Amino acid sequence: MTALPATRHKFFSPARIFAISSNTVLELVRLKVFYFLLLFGLLIIGSSAFVVKFSFQEQFQVLKDVSLGAMSIFTTLLGILSTAFLLPKDIEDRTLYTILAKPVPRFEYLLGKLCGVLVLLLIATVLMGTLFAAVLYYRESIEIAATMRGADPDQLADQLAAIKAATFNANLIPGIVLIYLKAAVCAAFTLLLSTFASSTIFTIMVSFVVYFIGNVQSIARDYWLEDRTIGAGIRLFVAGVALVFPDLQLFNLVDDIAAGAAVPLAVFVKTALLGGVYTAVYFLAGYFLFASKEL
Repeated sequence: MTALPATRHKFFSPARIFAISSNTVLELVRLKVFYFLLLFGLLIIGSSAFVVKFSFQEQFQVLKDVSLGAMSIFTTLLGILSTAFLLPKDIEDRTLYTILAKPVPRFEYLLGKLCGVLVLLLIATVLMGTLFAAVLYYRESIEIAATMRGADPDQLADQLAAIKAATFNANLIPGIVLIYLKAAVCAAFTLLLSTFASSTIFTIMVSFVVYFIGNVQSIARDYWLEDRTIGAGIRLFVAGVALVFPDLQLFNLVDDIAAGAAVPLAVFVKTALLGGVYTAVYFLAGYFLFASKEL
């Protein structure tokens, strides 16, 4: 483990947080978490071979749908699984006691761990996004070459423009950003659970339950609240669920983006800010639990 900088103790030190974050990224890389990227690559390359039977509009829509959906699943899995192992591993290896004896405030330790996971998620998202873009560009090149060989010269310009419009659009980058933020929210909630959970398995299982609740709560909430016969007790319960658990359905814009639908800037900004608020609130809740925990 990289030694923490021997600076005079401060309440908040970016250098210490950076050191803990760097060590966290290295630890997670050693756990071979990037095997997720290999699976992602095989999936979109396989889907690229499958879509040759479709028209070019269908090809690019299926590629976007499969690739963005896989990116959402893999980043969420990476965020949950990598975060769930952090605290138990440090306690088992007694690394936690060594760090806190420096002295390092628990706030900095926990923030460094979360930042390390967020950096890992960012690297994974960029790599998956790059591979996704490369496959799209490859399919675009094939389609353009085929069109130029058999197209009517009078219609060639329109056909090429249609292919380019079907390949890349302005919504892809905001969509990938929201996928990253969704994984960050899941990682922050998993970190919160790990501050009081009795085991790694328990943390992972509860995190996946929370993930499921977060994806269906908006549907259930709309159903219950629209039913005028529902009592006040049920409504309070639904409101409590909405308050405690993240509404992950807000980040699921894959279908709209794959279909080429425009994502309004106001919706993107609002969702991105909400993702940041979720992450910050769950981190702070985890810190208050961790600060009072007997080690």
